[in-house]
Amino acid sequence: MEQQIFLKEFNLLPPDAQREVIDFISFLYTRYNCAPKKSNDSLTADETFFGMWKDREDMQDSQKWLRKIRESQWTQRNE
Repeated sequence: MEQQIFLKEFNLLPPDAQREVIDFISFLYTRYNCAPKKSNDSLTADETFFGMWKDREDMQDSQKWLRKIRESQWTQRNE
C-alpha cells in the first residue's frame, strides 16, 4: 500500500522534482552499496544487434579481423 501512495505522490511532482527523487534514490543505492546487480546477458541479449555476426567466418577471431582492417587503413594512408 505504501508503494501505491509513494507512486501517486511521485506522479504529482513536476518533472524536475521527479528527476531529483530519482537522483536521490541512485545516491542512496551508492551510499548503502545496495545497487541491484545487472547481468551482462540481460543488457545485450534483447538488443536487435545481438548475435548478428555469429555466422560470419571472418569474425571468429575478432583480433585478427581488427588487425587486418587496421593494416588496410594504415597502408592506404601511407600511399
